[in-house]
Amino acid sequence: MVHRRDVLGWDRTEAAMADAARRRMTPEEFFRWQEGQDEPFELVDGVPVPKHRMMTGASVQHDRVTVNVIGILYGQLRGSRCRPTTDDVSLRTSITTIRRPDVTVECGELVYDTHESREPRLVVEVASPSTTAVDRTVKLEEYKRHPTLRYILLFETVAPVALLYRREAEGWQPELFEGLDAVIALPEIGASLSLADVYDGLTFAPRITDAMR
Repeated sequence: MVHRRDVLGWDRTEAAMADAARRRMTPEEFFRWQEGQDEPFELVDGVPVPKHRMMTGASVQHDRVTVNVIGILYGQLRGSRCRPTTDDVSLRTSITTIRRPDVTVECGELVYDTHESREPRLVVEVASPSTTAVDRTVKLEEYKRHPTLRYILLFETVAPVALLYRREAEGWQPELFEGLDAVIALPEIGASLSLADVYDGLTFAPRITDAMR
């Protein structure tokens, strides 16, 4: 059997990207276009970029931390006005950029017929080798400008380390959490995250890390 990639030299994703890159998209055009694709994309300055391709090197650790965070938040927020969502729900950070955080907590009325979070309070990004630099620079600054976000939380996967940005009256304040005894309080959404629970099921090689410093 001869595969399409063998004949054309590219796969369906690359073909879709080439077609989409011929012109910049509005968010509304992007959402309509995304419905016909086989994998999730982000819109970056009007150009679709595959989320999973951006995450080359993402690991079992990344998946485990993400699933653990969603499970913890679901249990704590059940019955409240807030709820965790996966990266199936996107976040508009500008008129030309749509991101897909690993986890988002949104609060307010649940809207079913939408592709994006309307009132996000928390976004979580879990480190992978190919996205760490973007998560801590470009995405971080985009998230900081979102008017309803109160927390931005970055998790490492090589060690039990998290960096929380908390919106205060004087601006965004960072706080570093290290070790399995640490607990991250998120009072504005009525939740907390113990690093022992976030990293449940993972083991780490003995090492000294300053990855989040």
